[in-house]
Amino acid sequence: MIKKLLLASVCVCFGLISSVSAQQILQLDSLRKAQNNIFINTDTVAVPLVTENPLMMSQNFIYKLRLDSITKTVPLPYNEYVQQYIDIYAKRKDMFGKMIGLSSYYFPIFDKALKDYNIPQEIKYLTIVESQMNPHAISRVGATGIWQFMFGTGKAYGLKMDNFVDERKDPIQASYAAAAYFRDAFEELGDWLLAIAAYNCGKGNVTRAIDKAGSRDFWEIRQFLPKETRNYVPAFIAAVYVMNYSNKHQITSQACNMFLKTDTVQTTRFVSLATLAKALNVEESAMFALNPSYKKKIVNGTDEEPKRIVMPKLKDIDFAGVYEVLNNVDVDVNMRVVEASTDDVRELRKKKTKGTPVNTVVYHKVTAGQNLISVANKYGVEVQDLRVWNGLKSKNIVPGQKLKIYAKNRVALKAPASFLSYKVKTGDTLSEIAEKFEGATVQSIRRDNKLSKAGLQAGMILKISKG
Repeated sequence: MIKKLLLASVCVCFGLISSVSAQQILQLDSLRKAQNNIFINTDTVAVPLVTENPLMMSQNFIYKLRLDSITKTVPLPYNEYVQQYIDIYAKRKDMFGKMIGLSSYYFPIFDKALKDYNIPQEIKYLTIVESQMNPHAISRVGATGIWQFMFGTGKAYGLKMDNFVDERKDPIQASYAAAAYFRDAFEELGDWLLAIAAYNCGKGNVTRAIDKAGSRDFWEIRQFLPKETRNYVPAFIAAVYVMNYSNKHQITSQACNMFLKTDTVQTTRFVSLATLAKALNVEESAMFALNPSYKKKIVNGTDEEPKRIVMPKLKDIDFAGVYEVLNNVDVDVNMRVVEASTDDVRELRKKKTKGTPVNTVVYHKVTAGQNLISVANKYGVEVQDLRVWNGLKSKNIVPGQKLKIYAKNRVALKAPASFLSYKVKTGDTLSEIAEKFEGATVQSIRRDNKLSKAGLQAGMILKISKG
């Protein structure tokens, strides 16, 4: 009897177990079918759960630790936006190898300018995001140089642009202008990440984003900024990271093709960089690289405005030959300085939409041996203007090609036909007199009146060319 009861109990237990197992199998089968049905959503969790990868979490933590370890004034937070650009930049091994090489020449220049304005040294890494440290870089809207200054902003911060020079391409001058901009932006906005954002899209856009977000935290106002600026700050942080931890990503420095040891002289003469290169026994391209702002490869120094020449450190060279070049007055070039017109593509488009009379447009047929510089000089216009007017993506042109030139922007480079008279007053200076007459320069007044360095005298009658 007892055996029968035990047997019955065992059967009941097995039955219960089988029933529970069957129900579990049935539930699992039903769940699979429901999940496989694209029209049925059984997930009631608001945020889908993802499998956490301990290795990936550890890797991300390492990136954060590395960013935190960089000595800096500008905050370098770690987040998913920064990680995206670290991933992008870490793969550009050739580009960052070149950046590390170029930094040995350019970073000391940037550091000095930033230090003089008490700006954080890490701001120098913006030049990688802006131009890849290329002084000849020009953006699609006309921003120019290593620090990518627009025409109007560059002019507002003291950079000169004329037919001889574009100081936006001068690493020294442009660095001081950038430092001055960041000083002003930080004083106004009170935050370095916001100042960096303003450098990309302007202080006005940042201020409006602050008002919309009700916050002064970049990551809070980010959604209200232009799309490019949203990524600009994360890209900057990623550039700082990769430059400081390049060895962790198998990035090796490439040789810098610049002379790292240089001398600087100020000249009050017109000096040909090509002729100076011969006297120094260096490649012309090396001299042009050290002095990228001179459009015609001519340094146009005057007594009133001496110009800087950077050259390889003077050692075991013909000093007499260099001295002769620096003091030569027979440079075959028209010495008249003409202020540059804007190369802001947005401004040029506005002018174009207003309509330009047909008779103000001239066409130039390119002849053998001509390049954009020689054509621009012939018509007294800017190379950048020629590129914009003709939709040129590079500076290369070919014989027979027709170029459109807007004559209203044309500056005649011919000798003046007549003169005006000016009676010198007590206290007058040549620069003040030149400012009174359109087209007049200190040098042209000296030339036309054969003035010595003795200076002006009250009552003297000067001839001023009409232009």
